Amino acid sequence: MSRPRIVIVGAGFAGYRAARVLSRLTRHKADITLLNPTDYFLYLPLLPQVAAGILEPRRVTVSLTGTLPDVRLVLGEADAVDLDGHTVRYTGPEGDGGTLPFDRLILAAGSVNKLLPIPGVAEHAHGFRGLPEALYLRDHVTRQMELAAAADDPASCSARCTFVVVGAGYTGTEVAAQGKLFTDSQVRRRPLRAGTRPRWLLLDIAERVLPEMDEKLSRTADRVLRQRGVEVRMGTSVKEATHRGVLLTDGEFVDTRTLVWCVGVRPDPLAESLELPLEKGRLLVDPYLRVPGRSELFAAGDAAAVPDLENPGAYTPMTAQHAWRQGKAVAHNVAASLGLGERRVYRHRDLGFVVDLGGVKAAANPLGIPLSGVAAGAVTRGYHLAAMPGNRVRVAADWLLDAVLPRQAVQLGLVRSWSVPLDTASPELARVPSGPEKAETPGEESRAHTGDGSGPADRIQDPDAARHPEPPGPVKQPDLPEGHEPPQPSSDAPAVHKPRPADPTAPAPPKPGSPAPSEGDS
Repeated sequence: MSRPRIVIVGAGFAGYRAARVLSRLTRHKADITLLNPTDYFLYLPLLPQVAAGILEPRRVTVSLTGTLPDVRLVLGEADAVDLDGHTVRYTGPEGDGGTLPFDRLILAAGSVNKLLPIPGVAEHAHGFRGLPEALYLRDHVTRQMELAAAADDPASCSARCTFVVVGAGYTGTEVAAQGKLFTDSQVRRRPLRAGTRPRWLLLDIAERVLPEMDEKLSRTADRVLRQRGVEVRMGTSVKEATHRGVLLTDGEFVDTRTLVWCVGVRPDPLAESLELPLEKGRLLVDPYLRVPGRSELFAAGDAAAVPDLENPGAYTPMTAQHAWRQGKAVAHNVAASLGLGERRVYRHRDLGFVVDLGGVKAAANPLGIPLSGVAAGAVTRGYHLAAMPGNRVRVAADWLLDAVLPRQAVQLGLVRSWSVPLDTASPELARVPSGPEKAETPGEESRAHTGDGSGPADRIQDPDAARHPEPPGPVKQPDLPEGHEPPQPSSDAPAVHKPRPADPTAPAPPKPGSPAPSEGDS
């Protein structure tokens, strides 16, 4: 008799833990396959420290094959699921396709950047959901500071050292806090023009920073940001983005070459493609994380709308903490469906949150106890070390080195602007010169190559950026200088990105002064 086949789509917090727990529960009584675009699990909460030059990129990644020896890893992205045929169709990293048969399927595909219909944002902003985006941001910020220091024009210098972060949720708050320390450290070694300092703006239409968290955490974070020099603009967002800067909803135009988009997330489009009942793009599941009417299908993490048994009528929020716990619960329930153990409902108890604000500063409320300053910093880093499934010694070593040595502010040039578009369903993957998206939207194909075929050409975000080898960001096609028009991609180029369908639930852009939902992380 053949062993049951379990396929897990996605190796985020939910998928990775489900694979690890299932491997232990089944003890070679089932074939477990993990389908993921990369060969690593990404510890997303420490990504801002990669962008700020504190941690090396591999410190926040954990090898899937190295930590899941009894799980078969298949590199690729799920394109479609045939529930009646019990198969998952996927595309590999080199464009080759395949299918995976299953008896049990766990959908843990995670989430992607949430876009709002604001003019210019998709062309000029960059998200912060994957390692390529963090690497790009680190290079980009370093480059802007170096160009600002060498600029003769005061206006150009000021624009280059101005950085706008939209979304004051968990991610945006940490990016702004860590980024300000990063640029200040560069200025100490290479001063800017007299009277010029790096300027960081944190925008959100919510009333306070970290709107989804405890008010005491919010006040602590707000105080630290303002003391550090970050301009916290609550009740304000971006009305339009251009190649010269951003127009805010309060009417102010900010000259900048950097727009970081941290306006929460939305579920991976794969969940919507199943044509099953959804709750704001998430698959509806029962308390056992099983999709009603589909005994073979389970879902966890950001892709699942899990009933919150502690708050009847509500669903658990899309957080790493919930995804990690749901991964364990869904593993037990899948094993129970195969006759191994008993199933269990997903029930959680809030253990608190931690927000690393850089240096020795943090905001935390472990077990409901509000902390700030050095104590919160110690708890925050201790929590991350305990929560990481690997690389603890390496991460601690990088923290120690950062405390005693100056940061290395150099451009590696590994990730170009065009390779990390904001509007993508694959933030964990960087585009490659021969790999456009599987199904480009009109005009998208023009982002991939240079006109002479010699290599990729970035979109230009500021008028004089054509003089630099790595322009800072994208613009629309008409803004490209003559001779830089990229050709159409070849038909045989391997596809490495999933197409991003339009979000039918996306709200219209808010009018200045009108109430709107928070832009913080979901």
